[in-house]
Amino acid sequence: MSETRKRILTGDRPTGKLHLGHYVGSLKNRVALQDEYECFFLIADLHTLTTRPEKEHIKELGSNIRDMVLDYLAVGIDPEKSVIYLQSAVQEVYELNLFFEMLVTVPRLSRLPSIKEMARAAKLGEAVPFGLLGYPVLQAADILLPKAHLVPVGKDNEAHVEITREIARRFNNLYGEVFPIPEVMIGEVPTLVGIDGQAKMSKSLNNAIFLSDDAKTVRKKVFQMYTDPNRIRADIPGRVEGNPVFIYHDIFNPNKEEVEDLKERYRKGKVGDVEVKEKLARALNAFLDPIRERREYFAGQKGLVEEILYSGTLRMREEARATMKEVRSAMGMASVWNRIRRKAEERRKRQEKEAAG
Repeated sequence: MSETRKRILTGDRPTGKLHLGHYVGSLKNRVALQDEYECFFLIADLHTLTTRPEKEHIKELGSNIRDMVLDYLAVGIDPEKSVIYLQSAVQEVYELNLFFEMLVTVPRLSRLPSIKEMARAAKLGEAVPFGLLGYPVLQAADILLPKAHLVPVGKDNEAHVEITREIARRFNNLYGEVFPIPEVMIGEVPTLVGIDGQAKMSKSLNNAIFLSDDAKTVRKKVFQMYTDPNRIRADIPGRVEGNPVFIYHDIFNPNKEEVEDLKERYRKGKVGDVEVKEKLARALNAFLDPIRERREYFAGQKGLVEEILYSGTLRMREEARATMKEVRSAMGMASVWNRIRRKAEERRKRQEKEAAG
């Protein structure tokens, strides 16, 4: 990889297969930027423990990680161009996370609405774990360990990247210029509404269309989609703006003439939901067909996912060691240990010399 290119860091928690919301929110950008940036994509398994620390959940990580890497490969992320690595296997992330915890306050973290939303989604009530409160600090360690310049994320993580920027500035002010101040990149569709029309697409809310869903499943989910609740018959003029079916048409249907025709007739009450949804299902399946084909191909290659993760993690470990050497030096932590080691070794040599007579 070129040393002159700027770097990207982003990733996902391995909680299952990826969906259309992941694609428009971040994956599309990652694929497009592979040739321009040096890309690091982490499988954020440590982050899953913030809401699901149970042993039975940890047992699921292996299959979830495999599914996630297959989805990466299927959408076009190329391990020859990008580093895909396992977060928990990079020991330096734990150390940098600890250092960064000293540079941010509890009130600052408590103000993040995303933390409260994650606690509600996990049904934690008031029993928010320390690790969940510190979720953005661990993200900062993830981002800054490879010294990323750009972070492609969904809209819900934008505030977390701002925490990273604040931590990087504070570290640099205290100890010297070590970290770049990363910029955030939001996808063309910052938040994709789920098929229920009530909340963003999410695995936990059971309102997602997955990249790996077969054609029959996609069609079934499309026909479950929320539309205009006031339109009880096809001859009643309907609302296009904010209508999830048309939001999806705008994003995934490349036939813009067809979309505009459907919108015009929908507004006039001259087309039924069945036709609108049928054409959306067709467009989505046309979009997903090559992704499904590539996924099946990669899934059939025994040991491929493990080899990609192993090679990527070794590469990231090299970067992590270099960064932490610089961090310890800037902070003065290395000099303390080096002085102790030197004095101890000198003492041992003296004792050996005296014992030898």
